[in-house]
Amino acid sequence: ETATAFACLIADMWLGESDCISPEGFHWVLGKQYATFSTRIQQDAQEFLICVLNELHEALKKVRAHLKRICVTDANGSRGAVSETSIITELFEGQLSYGIVCLKCKISTDRPESFTVLSLPIPSKTACSLQDCLNCFFQQDTLTCNNQIYCYYCGTKQDAAVKGTITKAPQIIIFHLKRFEWQGKHKRKLSTDICYPLSNLDLSPYSSPLSCKDGEYSLCAVVNHSGLLDDGHYTAFCKDSLTKSWYSFNDAQISKIPNSSVQTNAAYLLFY
Repeated sequence: ETATAFACLIADMWLGESDCISPEGFHWVLGKQYATFSTRIQQDAQEFLICVLNELHEALKKVRAHLKRICVTDANGSRGAVSETSIITELFEGQLSYGIVCLKCKISTDRPESFTVLSLPIPSKTACSLQDCLNCFFQQDTLTCNNQIYCYYCGTKQDAAVKGTITKAPQIIIFHLKRFEWQGKHKRKLSTDICYPLSNLDLSPYSSPLSCKDGEYSLCAVVNHSGLLDDGHYTAFCKDSLTKSWYSFNDAQISKIPNSSVQTNAAYLLFY
């Protein structure tokens, strides 16, 4: 049902019969699956995005699995293995590998982890670049105290050094800028001005040598959040893949914008 509602939304958008399209039908269907999104109270766009990707993956994965059960057989007529792939994983799923080194015995292990959205810390309260956020995310960290890892070679919990690397870069990579943080018992929003490139984003410094043959990405969309934690407003900037022009989507107002307007301190999600 979610995939069908999404398909209807996309079809309505590309028909071009209206100046703007409301996604209320899709929102209503997703709200049946996730009660959090059924209200008019402001919710988090990143959490919504992950739910949408998960729902579409599950729906489209089942269709592809069904086709494979019908079509994929070997010479003996047995069914082939059904993979967990979908158009969502093909477009958005990447792979990280965390290299973990026990600081006592120096034995290293690798822990793979799939991702569809990378949540990046913001290292400054005033201004920084997307590269600063990436450097902060991929820097080596030390796990101590309650965060110690269990080392099978030492037989006990030990301090460890851990560092992440991209081992498979997705076709479309999504960055979530962590603008909401806890300060004591209170949550606050960081309005840091983050400079992000519109083209030639190079991920090779954070990738294994074989994973980023075409390591440069171009920005294709931005989700902006303005206002406060519980009383804000979401807008989007999207690039037309044919004309290469940028457009601003602000409720029922859609307008063409210059490249210089794509950079904003309200950016919350970046799609490359």
